[in-house]
Amino acid sequence: MRQRHVFGQVFTLESIIAGVVFLAVLAVFGYALLRRRAGRPVHPSQRSERPRLETYYVAVLGAFAVFLVAWTAWQNHREHQSADRPPVRVDVTGFQWCWTFDYPQASERRSVSGTCRGDDLPTLVVPTGRPVQLNLTAKDVIHSLWVPDLRYKMDAFPHHTNTFTLTLDKEGRWMGKCAEFCGHRHYAMHFWIKAVSPEEYDSWLHSGGGQGVAA
Repeated sequence: MRQRHVFGQVFTLESIIAGVVFLAVLAVFGYALLRRRAGRPVHPSQRSERPRLETYYVAVLGAFAVFLVAWTAWQNHREHQSADRPPVRVDVTGFQWCWTFDYPQASERRSVSGTCRGDDLPTLVVPTGRPVQLNLTAKDVIHSLWVPDLRYKMDAFPHHTNTFTLTLDKEGRWMGKCAEFCGHRHYAMHFWIKAVSPEEYDSWLHSGGGQGVAA
């Protein structure tokens, strides 16, 4: 999955930088500790400030921060580049305690929902190879749409819409869940997201948008 690859790149780079900083601090700490135990005389500095050293320190920290922000923003831009075709739009509504997926671009508006009890889980059906724009909102309290295997998570608020775009490169089915505690059945607020071929998606959408494709 493209988004998992991007996440892996960003996370790996940030982990390497964090590891290097940790090892540098550990090395300085170890050197100071060994020097102290060796009995070398330590004389406190008579200077209250070291402006040049402090400037270098702040400059290095600032450079790392700017680099990480710019790198992450660039990778995010690569993931959400505008496509030639308009994205597939799905309006997602979280409620206590399940989900509704509306497809406003269908010739007749399609909606998929469930009770999130037992096997009655709604399925978010999307086409492969096409950007899918999810518009998230909530009917009652704050929920959070989370698909762990795809590295996607975003909160859903009442009276507000959050939007993000995903593109799935291969067919498959993955479990999603609510990641925001929203009441006593929060633990069961699961759903499926299923990616099918564009042809199968169009056929499913225009045949009524039922749950059959999710089996």
